Amino acid sequence: MMTATKGWAFALVVIFSVLLSWSIPRGESERAFISFSSHEPLVKAVSLASADGGQDFFMEMTDSVATNIEYDFYRDTCPEAETIVSSTMAQIYSQHKNVSAQLLRLFFHDCFIQGCDASVLLDDSNGNKNHSIEKQAVPNKTLKGFEKIDQIKEVLENVCPGVVSCADILALSTRDGVVLAGGPFYPLFTGRRDSARSYYDEATAEIPKPDDNITQTLHLFSLRGFTDRETVSLLGGHNIGKIGCEFIQSRLNNFKGTGKPDPTVSPSFLNEMRVFCEDNGNEKSSQGSPMAATMASPMEFPTAAPMAAPMASSPMASRGMSEKPARRGMPYFQQLSSSVSSGAGFDTHYYQSLLRGRGLLFADQQLMANERTARLVRAYASDDGSTFRMDFARAMMKMSNLNALTGSQGQVRLECTLAS
Repeated sequence: MMTATKGWAFALVVIFSVLLSWSIPRGESERAFISFSSHEPLVKAVSLASADGGQDFFMEMTDSVATNIEYDFYRDTCPEAETIVSSTMAQIYSQHKNVSAQLLRLFFHDCFIQGCDASVLLDDSNGNKNHSIEKQAVPNKTLKGFEKIDQIKEVLENVCPGVVSCADILALSTRDGVVLAGGPFYPLFTGRRDSARSYYDEATAEIPKPDDNITQTLHLFSLRGFTDRETVSLLGGHNIGKIGCEFIQSRLNNFKGTGKPDPTVSPSFLNEMRVFCEDNGNEKSSQGSPMAATMASPMEFPTAAPMAAPMASSPMASRGMSEKPARRGMPYFQQLSSSVSSGAGFDTHYYQSLLRGRGLLFADQQLMANERTARLVRAYASDDGSTFRMDFARAMMKMSNLNALTGSQGQVRLECTLAS
């Protein structure tokens, strides 16, 4: 009875929250979008506003979630935990608007490897400083936002010592960052615990790459239980932040090691990218780095601010761009025609860019190379953004529940960089 009561309570929270967050009026285009596939409608056949729909949604989200994760997990042990996270995030965001993109990418790179366990934050693995860690894996070398998680953790430790896990802090602060950036609110379970181990090999091999084709991208997401629809909606997180120029460079000069530009990029768009990211004539230096296109993932959420130059040990260190004091990047919303309504937040401009053949990453533009994903792109681009926002929120809820450690598993770290 208690479990059923909690289930219905959470379902009601979900229904109220998503209806409030997705209150943007929907047009005819979205209604067509909802019914365009009889096999897998983009929105459940039963609305979240109905009791059955809400309960089905709740069951869907909890099928693979351990019972020790629940809504408002810290209500007795640290009742102000979520308020502290949200208020601290608001303070950080007021000074660093790029924190939303930083944490969104950091959260994805954590959850995609062995689940949402804060293993990506560790500076060692099981206390062994000689063991390679996720931060050192090539896809993670440009991750940012670690110090923001540490800042929130410090505030919580002063109020509730040893109670709130770093994994929960990362999940909650990412959600709050999405909202601050204009994205949808989505309710989260809490009660995750932290891993004592870091997974260098897995991070090196399993983070999707910016030059992956559509088959590779869909395969990696499907291994984590994501459908095509969920994958396309998650990639829409590229709506915020910038794609760092180092992730685009190979498309300009040395696509797939050919020594030539990506043939799928139109000459006009190629010239635009070169204006933003050209290497001051040092094109050959970028061709010598086989890692140039493997430093980002299709879920790349780079910062909106210029990125610092790479360390000498970076595979990018030999490139001409590394000699510059800072790297530049390209936001999707700046790459749209003036005839297309665009912005810098959670609307349809990412998908509209793909329809125009202006995907910055090869893996992004590959969404148009598969008819199923192309139909999803066209559908997301066809309305006011409310359908994308709804699907993105649901997919983020699902991601946040991946393989969470609970109960006696894992630990609650006192410092997010160090195993307890």
